Amino acid sequence: MRQHHKLGAGLAALALLAGCVTINVYFPAVAAERAADRIIDDVWGPQARDGSESGGNDRSDDNGERGALEPALRLAMGLLDLVVPPARAADEPDIDISSPAIRDIVASMEQRHTALRPYYESGAVGLDRDATVEIRDLGAVPLPERTRLRKLVSEENADRNALYREIAVANGHPEWEDRIRATFAERWIDKARSGWYYRGDGGDWVRK
Repeated sequence: MRQHHKLGAGLAALALLAGCVTINVYFPAVAAERAADRIIDDVWGPQARDGSESGGNDRSDDNGERGALEPALRLAMGLLDLVVPPARAADEPDIDISSPAIRDIVASMEQRHTALRPYYESGAVGLDRDATVEIRDLGAVPLPERTRLRKLVSEENADRNALYREIAVANGHPEWEDRIRATFAERWIDKARSGWYYRGDGGDWVRK
């Protein structure tokens, strides 16, 4: 009888552990990064990794060679897509970012970015590790603008916090909120422009 009790307890513990592992594996990390990138591009505008505008005037001299390779690259990518999506669909669901609430938040952030961008560029505002923004150097802001900047940062952070929550809820997994936030924290910093500031792992401000 005692052996059956121990066996039952062991099986219950194993089932609980398996459930935890399933939850951790199930979070679609790659899809979350793609969703974050799409939203960041909507808010900030498409940017190259070095911070320059995509489609700008910094075209290199190898455009001709790149143009000649594009058909072959498109063909190779097309063939790859025939193989990769089925595996991805089986193991990793897509992240839905099309809900009205999400669209409204993104539109609000996109409009605000026009006002915030000069403060990113001056270093007055930086990107925090928790996927929010923070006033880094209020001294770099003229006195008449400081109240307005505080309001912009407060509204931006309210939208960002709401965005991460809404994405998790819209995908039927409110428990994903922290993972969504962590994904955005990395992607905001990765896609920031050269010269903008972000908090490094040690907590110090770093200029990209």
